Amino acid sequence: MRKIKVRETLVFVAFLSFAFVLGIGTTQIIFGWLPSGDFRGLVLLMSAILASYLYAILIYRIFLAWFPLKQGEIEAGSRQEFIYHVYLLFYLILFYPIMRSGFVPVPLMRLVYQALGARLGPNTYSSGIILDPKFVEIGSNCIVGQFALLVPHIIEGARLAHYPIRIGDNVTIGAHAVVLSGVTIGDNAIVATGAVVKKGTRIGPGEVWGGVPAGLMHRQE
Repeated sequence: MRKIKVRETLVFVAFLSFAFVLGIGTTQIIFGWLPSGDFRGLVLLMSAILASYLYAILIYRIFLAWFPLKQGEIEAGSRQEFIYHVYLLFYLILFYPIMRSGFVPVPLMRLVYQALGARLGPNTYSSGIILDPKFVEIGSNCIVGQFALLVPHIIEGARLAHYPIRIGDNVTIGAHAVVLSGVTIGDNAIVATGAVVKKGTRIGPGEVWGGVPAGLMHRQE
C-alpha cells in the first residue's frame, strides 16, 4: 500500500474543515431560533453532523468532477495517485464508517451509494458493502446480500488500480460473497453465498456461480 503524503492530507483537511463550517453555519441558520431546552443541544449537534456530511459529499463530487479518478492502473507519483489519495481519505474518514456500521437502513444506503457515484437501477438494493461506488454499475431488481463485498479496486503491494464491476438486471449476490475488480455479471445470474469471484471474471446470463474461487455450478433454464 502506498503512503498518503502530507500535501494530500492537507487538501482533504481543508475540504473537511470547509464542510464542517458550512454544516454548522447551515444548522445555525435553520435551527438557531430554537428556544433553550433539554433537546436544543442534541438537535443542533445532529443537524450539524448531517449537514456536514451532506456538504462533504457535495465537495467530494465536485472534486471528482474537476479531477476525475479514471479506471485502470495508477502510476506512483502521478496526478492520478494524488487524486486517489484525496479520494481515499474521504472514504477512510467519512464514508467507510457509514458503510460498515450497518446502522443506516438499506433503502437509505441506496441513496448514499448513489450520492457517492454508484449507478443503481430501479429496485436494486445492497445490504452488503459497495466499495468505490463510482466504479460500480448494477441494473434493476438486484440484491447484494448481507455482508457481501463489491471491490472494484486492486491493492497488491505497490500496485494500485481500479476496474469497474458491471452487473446486469435481476441478479442476486449472496450473503458474504466477494466480487472483485473487473467482473461482469449477466442478467438473471446468481452468485452463491460465500463465493469469491476472481478479478476479471465474466458470468453469463442465467448462470449460477459458487465456491472459492467461484466457478460455474449450473445454468438456469
